[in-house]
Amino acid sequence: WAILFSHPADFTPVCTTELGRAARLVPEFEKRNCKLIALSCDSVDSHLGWITDIKATASVDKFPYPIIADEKRELAVKFGMLDPDEVDKAGLPLTARCVFIVGPDKKLKLSILYPATTGRNFDEIIRVLDSLQLTATKKVATPADWKAGGDCMVLPSVKAEDIPALFPKGVTIKEVPSGKQYLRYTPQPE
Repeated sequence: WAILFSHPADFTPVCTTELGRAARLVPEFEKRNCKLIALSCDSVDSHLGWITDIKATASVDKFPYPIIADEKRELAVKFGMLDPDEVDKAGLPLTARCVFIVGPDKKLKLSILYPATTGRNFDEIIRVLDSLQLTATKKVATPADWKAGGDCMVLPSVKAEDIPALFPKGVTIKEVPSGKQYLRYTPQPE
């Protein structure tokens, strides 16, 4: 698993808090076998100077993941990461606050775009990663506001006769006015 996230510019307030938060959360991502990599359109020298500020404000001793220097904006263009409403001093578009989660099959599993004025919620990114990893191997989906350890929903494609073998902890069906039995809940599978 990997997370690629872009940010508008080095030495900016929101970006500094985001990269610092991600640095503090690296142990959580490592528990989930997930690597982080950031991207901006600034230079390697700019990144190296900025990392000193990030480490100081995040209270971390080392900076635990790489930042891609995409000065020519080649990757940002290729991945659709540019924000036409945000430009640098030269009038060039800056990268948006994109988050891409890529699975072990090298396929995009999630894409989130935040505006420049809104910092990312890394607790949500971890929650989504937990859901993606769970649902990649179990025949469940995660409902709104699900958190790791919470009840999951049995996929509609699972036949009733297969439920006992797949969900030994049981399944609860929520009754709805239509009478259709599609809201099937089960404790989170191991």
